[in-house]
Amino acid sequence: MSWQPVVLWTDALIFSLAGLILFAFSRKHPHGQLHDAWQRLIQMPMAVASGLILLVFVVIGLLDSLHYRPQLPAQPGHAPQYSVEVISVLDTLLQPLREHQEKTYSAPLATRLYVKETMVQPGGRVLRDYPRLQFGGASLLHPQQDWQRDVTNRIMRGSVIGVLFAALLAAVGAGLLAMRRKCGLGALYRQLLGENNRLPWRTALTTLTILSVVIAVMVELAAAYHVFGTDKVGLDVLYNSVKSIRTGLLIGTLTTLIMLPFAVLLGISAGYFGGWIDDVIQYIYTTLNAIPSVLLIAAAVLLMQVYMEAHPALFDSAAARTDFRLLFLCMILGVTSWTGLCRLLRGETLKLRELDYVQAARAFGVSDWRLMWRHILPNLYHLVLISVVMDFSGLVLAEAVLSYLGVGVDPAMQSWGNMVNTARLEMAREPVVWWPLVAAFSLMFTLVLAANLFADSVRDAFDPHGRQR
Repeated sequence: MSWQPVVLWTDALIFSLAGLILFAFSRKHPHGQLHDAWQRLIQMPMAVASGLILLVFVVIGLLDSLHYRPQLPAQPGHAPQYSVEVISVLDTLLQPLREHQEKTYSAPLATRLYVKETMVQPGGRVLRDYPRLQFGGASLLHPQQDWQRDVTNRIMRGSVIGVLFAALLAAVGAGLLAMRRKCGLGALYRQLLGENNRLPWRTALTTLTILSVVIAVMVELAAAYHVFGTDKVGLDVLYNSVKSIRTGLLIGTLTTLIMLPFAVLLGISAGYFGGWIDDVIQYIYTTLNAIPSVLLIAAAVLLMQVYMEAHPALFDSAAARTDFRLLFLCMILGVTSWTGLCRLLRGETLKLRELDYVQAARAFGVSDWRLMWRHILPNLYHLVLISVVMDFSGLVLAEAVLSYLGVGVDPAMQSWGNMVNTARLEMAREPVVWWPLVAAFSLMFTLVLAANLFADSVRDAFDPHGRQR
């Protein structure tokens, strides 16, 4: 085997979560309130558009979670040896961006460095000028004359490829939908154009086309240029920005998985049982809220660093160390962020336990835990789902803030927070190096905006009280 698979803790958790989601959607659910809410969600144009954008980020994060060690060049008479460096499938796909390292800063789509250097001409004359990049625009013989035409051609070619790829995906999707509805493509086309059709297929097709064109244009430009420029050590900023997607997604999803059991169990228990149980739970989350979360996270991160330094044998690679710190940060954020949802579920449970059907079930001798599972929890699904989706964007921003303060993910791990932390020093340069900050902010803004818009759609679809009848 030319590669050795490596499964990090976060890889196992994220793929377990993906498997559970696919299993839940693959089951045939009976018609009911939850089923109707999902039907309303997929009929909302904003939910479809933001969901497709989030799907692109999720696919990138999953590709970056498939890690392995490549095999070193074989030596006769020796067993296969594997590299100590752990890379992902995304690294392999972005190998040109990862390996095309320049000397230092270069602006987006530039052909020369951003700083002047002393150069010796063939005749012995010394002058200071902007040297040519080693990889950016290397195929151009005369950059000043050919750059604009080459960039325009690549943008046009990428746009055509993107439109064709979107048309192919639309054709495949139409074929699958026709198979599900057991009709021909002509009949499906008439159904989509009919007045009774509620699927926002125009929004889906437009969003899919825009995403395909943007990605195809980026691929075409990245083949010959540094689309977002390079940083201080000459690394491609686009590569660092794309690699940071996994970190943001893991912070948002794993933290939610950790805090959700605490919030649901303690919130429902406090509202249903009341008395001393309610007092104890309220005391716990009130005490946690009284402690500044940044100080608690900083103290926990320091303890984790001491543990890692005391047990270096537990981490056989740099990827294992950074992964352990990321997982520990998710745990700390989960422990400190469950209180808001817990308080919300407690208040709603206080109202639900007084309803007639709950009192009737209690009078018939239904156990407390069965009553909470069958009658209380199903009426809280919409609150849990809405809170989880809306908290996702806040957790992505929290990672950026914590990394900026120096208590976030490992500095060796690509993340938007680390990019912003580095960019604050670059903004003080003259001339200003602005593109790392813009690149990190653009992707983070896109992810957070899509998550917020999707959360609004989830709230409208699942909230039975806020929906207009």
